[in-house]
Formats: sequence, C-alpha cells, structure tokens
Amino acid sequence: MAFGGMLLSMNEGVCYKFTKEERVTGEKRIETLFTQGRSFMAYPFRVVFLETAHSRAMPLSVLISIPKKRLKSAVHRNRMKRLVREAYRLNKHLIEDALLRKEGYIDVAFIYVKDELSDFDTVEKGIVKAIRELERINQPTTA
Repeated sequence: MAFGGMLLSMNEGVCYKFTKEERVTGEKRIETLFTQGRSFMAYPFRVVFLETAHSRAMPLSVLISIPKKRLKSAVHRNRMKRLVREAYRLNKHLIEDALLRKEGYIDVAFIYVKDELSDFDTVEKGIVKAIRELERINQPTTA
C-alpha cells in the first residue's frame, strides 16, 4: 500500500489485522477448549489448543487470558493483554499459511503465567515459540 509515494508495508500479502472473527468467543466453545484441549508451556504462557473441524473464516482463533491471580492491578492486566494481542497480530502469519494449506482449524488460548509484567520482547518471544510449537504439532505425519 502506497501513501504519497511511500511504502507503508513491507509485506503486501500479509494481513496484520486482529479481527473479532479471530477470537474464541462463546461459553460452550471456551469450555470445550479447556476441557478437551491439549496444552504446553511457551514461557511466559501456558498454551491450550484444540483442533476443530468447524469451518470458519479464520483457521486460527485466539483467546488471551491474564489471570487476576497473577497480576492484581487491572491496569497491568490490560497492558499485558495489549502486548499479547500486538505480539500475536504481528506474528500470526507464521502459522496461518500452514493451516490454510492443511485446511485445519485451531482454537488457542494464551494464558499468562508470570507473576509480574513483562516487556514486549519477552511476550513476543513466548508468542513466536508457541506459534512454532503449534506449527510443529499440526504438521501432517508421514507414515
């Protein structure tokens, strides 16, 4: 996209939006994610994921949870949610292409487990590590 002759985005084909369709919503869907999903750690996150057969507009749906038990201050919880959303938004393209090729759909919950605020670099490293692990888990097995 050009603006006055200037290039605004280096990757023209990558969509960096984080829309409502990309969020895990609905009480039943969230309950199913936590009861039937598998999990792993990608510090500072516990990642719960569930492969689903439901066809949706987006192959990957995300839920972000910053427990009050970990960060007491609402200001700090909101700050962490903003950082996590931004880190995910900038790195989601790493897995979306693979899921589109596989025609798979995944619900993912990122649960913050650290007892203090983290900087953006730490959050982004955790998100990238989680995305790489999800990508590794969802690769088709060759028999």
